Amino acid sequence: MDFLDSLENSLKNLEQQQERDPNAAARQMEARRLAGEIAPWADALKNSPYVQNLFEKAAVAGHRLRSKIYMAWLENTLRLETKGRWCEIRPTPGGIEYEFVSADGSTLTGPLDLSSDPDTLLGRWLGEAAVSQPPSRS
Repeated sequence: MDFLDSLENSLKNLEQQQERDPNAAARQMEARRLAGEIAPWADALKNSPYVQNLFEKAAVAGHRLRSKIYMAWLENTLRLETKGRWCEIRPTPGGIEYEFVSADGSTLTGPLDLSSDPDTLLGRWLGEAAVSQPPSRS
């Protein structure tokens, strides 16, 4: 099969796919519009000092809980996970939001201020014991 036959088959398959799903173009335009609205917030999240501070404080909190807190970027979403519990920080068109499962099993969401202290979020997610300072031994 030469190049032109291959190109013709590819174009024919693309046309058939578009005929089967007439809303595909609209969904693609909506996804592109949404990505454009999220982009400035995603950039602010990835480059903020808040995230670096969160990584450091999450490591300390994990040490206090005697558990490793796994941190990963999944496209524009920052996911933290430990002991079957997770917290996601994601950009939205209206700002940056967090979502996590609390100790009682309910899902909590809310806006996140990148100028705030990460201990606030960690305390809500993991409990105050994870972020409170142990008494000093003098």
